[in-house]
Amino acid sequence: MVAAALAACGGVPGNSVARVDDANIKKSTFDHWLTVAAKSSQPPGAGGQVSVPDPPDYEKCTAAARKALPKPAKGQKPPTPKQLKDQCKQQYEGLRDQVMQFLVNAEWLRGEAADQDVKISDAEITKSYNMQKTQQFPKPADFNNFLKQSGMSVADLRLNVEVTLLSNKLREKITKGKSKVTPAQVATFYNKNKQQFAQPEKRDANIVLTKTKANGDKALAAIKGGQSFKTVAKKFSTDPQTKETGGALPGITKGQQDPAFDKAVFAAKMDATQGPIKTQFGFIVFEVTKITPATQQTQVQAAPQIRQQLSSEGEQKALQAFIKKFEKKWKDRTDCREGYVVQVCKNAEKPKTNTAPPGGVPQQGGQEVPQQGGQGAPPPQQGAPPPQQGAPPPQQGAPPPQQGGGTPPPPG
Repeated sequence: MVAAALAACGGVPGNSVARVDDANIKKSTFDHWLTVAAKSSQPPGAGGQVSVPDPPDYEKCTAAARKALPKPAKGQKPPTPKQLKDQCKQQYEGLRDQVMQFLVNAEWLRGEAADQDVKISDAEITKSYNMQKTQQFPKPADFNNFLKQSGMSVADLRLNVEVTLLSNKLREKITKGKSKVTPAQVATFYNKNKQQFAQPEKRDANIVLTKTKANGDKALAAIKGGQSFKTVAKKFSTDPQTKETGGALPGITKGQQDPAFDKAVFAAKMDATQGPIKTQFGFIVFEVTKITPATQQTQVQAAPQIRQQLSSEGEQKALQAFIKKFEKKWKDRTDCREGYVVQVCKNAEKPKTNTAPPGGVPQQGGQEVPQQGGQGAPPPQQGAPPPQQGAPPPQQGAPPPQQGGGTPPPPG
């Protein structure tokens, strides 16, 4: 009988929704996390009874949805029973996919950690968990209230911490030694990308923009007659931005302005009033008030930035190579029961278009327990990219649950 049941379900026992290698994800575990996800999908402060979509008929869900409907406006028809059922079906499928991806990925990480001899002790989990709980919930009553509202248990939160720590340790092992950069690599990069470490010449100017040359001549005459640019700009300028700043136009670099004005500005001497210059916007009278010479960082000056970039690229390359193998390896070991098949399952249909990013390793920090004060960061989903290089190091574990807030749906 057992053999027949396993064969009929592609290796998934009758009380489970999926089998990852030798680990079974039980239906009861799925149902629990589905409730957590349904509660988290409620807007903050919604309160009331949570309706978990109940396939295949969705009778309870449609009844709850009908009860929650606001009174339709005059002339507006209420949703039909079919529309409510379709809405419940869509909600269920979204939550189901999230929960399945979360639970499967947790097993993927556990399995990969075991294969690579990466271990997290109960003491490490407890230390991280207690630290976060104390930081976020100084009062035990607040924490108990969160558990009640979210539907999560201490074991659920510890699972989040465990997977976070596993993810971080795996990442450290994968990228170890991949961030080394030699002086020769720095020199090669610098010589090929000198422009990245250069700052062009900049000029500050005072300008007056007029629609006609006649007004430009009047503005020029007024300035040469002793009036300030501020006074003349306020009287003659048609450019609202520089008119409000007394004609000031700072930080001009070559190629930013109208070609005729650009050429004139970078040929002008300091404090010499010139114009009017004909441009596509009108006629400009101007004077250059400051010249900041172009600069070029030396290789020595640019080296720290170059080393950081090359180090990040080295780690990222190692992670991407690992992810490709990781995803294929564990997807090939994942069977899902009919009705619970998602893209992380070996028996999933191939997507028509590949819109998801590669990889199944969670981002830096991995899964996070919800934080106090609002919905926390969700656990990773299949296809999540690895931690980005150059990002700040993750905190130990993940933030604890939020006080008085909901918990996010299981996947990312």
